[in-house]
Amino acid sequence: MTTSGTPGPTDGTHGTDVTDVTDIVPGPAGGAPLLAEAAPSPPDDAAPGGVETPSEGSSDGPSLAQALEAILMVVDEPVAEITLAQVLERPTAEVAAALRTLSAEYTASGRGFDLREVAGGWRFYTRAECAALVERFVRDGQQARLTQAALETLAVVAYRQPVSRARVAAVRGVSSDGVMRTLVARGLVEEAGTDPESQAVLYRTTSYFLERLGLRSLDELPELAPFLPDDVEILEEQK
Repeated sequence: MTTSGTPGPTDGTHGTDVTDVTDIVPGPAGGAPLLAEAAPSPPDDAAPGGVETPSEGSSDGPSLAQALEAILMVVDEPVAEITLAQVLERPTAEVAAALRTLSAEYTASGRGFDLREVAGGWRFYTRAECAALVERFVRDGQQARLTQAALETLAVVAYRQPVSRARVAAVRGVSSDGVMRTLVARGLVEEAGTDPESQAVLYRTTSYFLERLGLRSLDELPELAPFLPDDVEILEEQK
């Protein structure tokens, strides 16, 4: 072992000053000795075998799962997969798979929230088991509730849409003009064109309606037949 400024081994003719080396490796028979430099130290984050593996979400930004969680944490309505894919500049299929993986992980780990696909998009929801606690937190007049008349009108629109106010009134047996205006103001019902014969304004439910009920589409509405009286057809004909 030699140090800088100290004469090194000689070959019999002159001294050799060796600097910045750690050892002298004997050369081939009859040849001059070879200088072996110290191998550079591997980086702190290098993986076994000398392959560097940057930590997830460090040099290349957040992971896909982290990015999805961050966005969905601040949305106030379901976000479509294609919208998330465009924002994150990732394939839609990859985003869709990541969303379903996250949803399954939350369920498997028993988290207090759930990631659901509703109304054509994804959003965080409180898990059903925690509903009583959440209700205790937000009740006591902090949340306005729909009246019985509004619920009846909303149900008629949901199952008969697109439907006019006159048709809703015929089903309920009472004028629903004021209630319909309330539902429109709440964002649960919207105009859907006019009737080609009577020119009456038609109404339908909105995506917000699906979101509030936790439905993907109207196809998930429960069947109405089991809740109807046996003589419903006769009643309809009389009206």
